Amino acid sequence: MTGAANAGRRYLAVAETLRGMLERGRWQVGERLPAERQLAEELDVPRATVREALIVLEVEGRVEVRQMSGVYAMPALPPATVPAAAHLADIGPFELLRARQVVESAIAAAAALTVSDGQIDALRAALVREEEDIAEGRGSYEGDATFHRLVAQSTQNEVLVATSEGLWSIRGTSPLWARIHLRIFDQTYRRQWTHDHHEILRGLERRDPESARAAMWRHLGNVADRLLMLSDPEFTIPAKAAPRRRALRSIQ
Repeated sequence: MTGAANAGRRYLAVAETLRGMLERGRWQVGERLPAERQLAEELDVPRATVREALIVLEVEGRVEVRQMSGVYAMPALPPATVPAAAHLADIGPFELLRARQVVESAIAAAAALTVSDGQIDALRAALVREEEDIAEGRGSYEGDATFHRLVAQSTQNEVLVATSEGLWSIRGTSPLWARIHLRIFDQTYRRQWTHDHHEILRGLERRDPESARAAMWRHLGNVADRLLMLSDPEFTIPAKAAPRRRALRSIQ
């Protein structure tokens, strides 16, 4: 299953395997692929890896994702017309979240030992902004990003700040991250994130490294779990989110 070129990126190896299955006619054009859980069991990989692989094939135009239905085989495009994004050495969304969980939980623990009163105030203000963005339906993630940036800055360590910024930069420029977010129409999950952020802030306020570390670890685990659920093609969209779904489709 693993080609030499893709040995370092498991989801690319899985994409290569699924691409080969499509080319050999395992699924005919217009036929629905098995559910991700079935593919994960067959290929002996995590479901998140299958999700990332299918996003690659979606970018290539080799499969079509139909919300609340599944993933369907599409005719192969001529090589010259395959979107360039499909050939980028991108980092999968769940691979990135796992890295952030490891790095940012350690950063939160370090920040608990060095955070200043002024930085605590700035973190509280970022949380207020995040909650206002959600309440007013702005769709902005600036409060979220600012909160995580301030946690890193509270370590008073420029190397840790740069490491955190590097992970956020990958998120901002990743075609796969952008693609997976096009599938998410239910925004209620963001309230869970603000609850998590309050838990992280409490650990920092108490200057308790283990509490801050555990809260950040749980938070980014929650983000990964919720992203996996909400970006599932078979996930049922709540009725109140349907107008946004139609609006997004109209601009794609």
